[in-house]
Amino acid sequence: MSIEILTFGCRLNAYESEVMRGHAAALTDTVIVNTCAVTAEAERQARQAIRRLAREKPEARIVVTGCAAQLDPAAWQALPNVTRVLGNEDKLKPESWAPDSGSAVSDIMAARETAPHLVTEFAGRARAFVQVQQGCDHRCTFCIIPFGRGPNRSVPIGAVVTQVRALVAAGFREIVLTGVDIASYGGDLPGTPSLGQLARRLLALVPELPRLRLSSIDPAAIDPDLWRLIADEPRLMPHLHLSLQAASDLILKRMKRRHSRADAAAAIARARALRPGIAIGADLIAGFPTETDALFDETLRFVADTALPYLHVFPYSERPGTPAARMPAVPKPLRRERAARLREAGTRAARDFFASQVGRTISLLTEADLSGHSEHFAPVRLSSVASPGSLLPARVTGATPEGLTADALLADAA
Repeated sequence: MSIEILTFGCRLNAYESEVMRGHAAALTDTVIVNTCAVTAEAERQARQAIRRLAREKPEARIVVTGCAAQLDPAAWQALPNVTRVLGNEDKLKPESWAPDSGSAVSDIMAARETAPHLVTEFAGRARAFVQVQQGCDHRCTFCIIPFGRGPNRSVPIGAVVTQVRALVAAGFREIVLTGVDIASYGGDLPGTPSLGQLARRLLALVPELPRLRLSSIDPAAIDPDLWRLIADEPRLMPHLHLSLQAASDLILKRMKRRHSRADAAAAIARARALRPGIAIGADLIAGFPTETDALFDETLRFVADTALPYLHVFPYSERPGTPAARMPAVPKPLRRERAARLREAGTRAARDFFASQVGRTISLLTEADLSGHSEHFAPVRLSSVASPGSLLPARVTGATPEGLTADALLADAA
């Protein structure tokens, strides 16, 4: 059996899984489980996967890493067939994957620097993720991730450019800049370059890159250079995903978020004014502690008023050690009910957005023989086969609740 990796959670984990794939290529009979600690459900799924692997592949050595492993290594070490637990920094070190490396539970103290790791493959993906920072200096009351990832550490612009060039040379047409809190990029680097300055220099220095996309970003921290790129740079995709979490000022205050409801509305309005037709998504937590029906309705009305087509909705999940876990809890069935209502509102907005695309010519990055995503990140189903990784113009012929249908117009255009 060759190396196998199971990845849970964010795009940063996806990037880091590819780093590990390269470092661990010489190993055999090994499965790496890259865990997530954002929700209890993410941890449950990873534990379930490990138990299933122990049953189905009893000969395999299981290595557990990621944020959940960082926070409680002993608990993961106790699972069946787990031979090793690695912290988030150690998993990126080549020496951690030497055949004779290390003890069962590694030292998982977070390092203060982020070293660049060159990746040229993303298994089964047409777009590539590039880490530009990791860690977070903020302390939202619901979030355990700063304890799993440490403080903000930014990758120097030159290293990001080198990584992107390598991926474009390997055939990737779209790069997604990712991290834990990408809006905080550069604060720890000489000259304190912003995320917008990074994106501007990256696009200038890698002119052969057709498409650049951003992962989730804090609406309170979009810098002037990034606003200018949103307005003027066609290679920056017309798609923003905002880390909103709620749209009630009282709940946002209790979350210790940096933005207000008005700030979020203003960011959405500004993006749409600068880039007409831009697609906007948001992360939202349903049933945060102390959330009453009236406070929830504030978020629900905001979603309806702003017509956000792409929602990632999570029922609130207690994370031991966070301030929110000590606040008066909303019953779990009510959390699930509120999450379902938010998703319904997002589905309505998505249906309207997809309908608005019918008849238009879009730029399509194909991800499987008959599917892909548009520049607005709309899922697209093609009427004819195209090679994965192709960048094609396509005419939208229809819309469904799940996305678009389209006809490819030309052969690969880039």
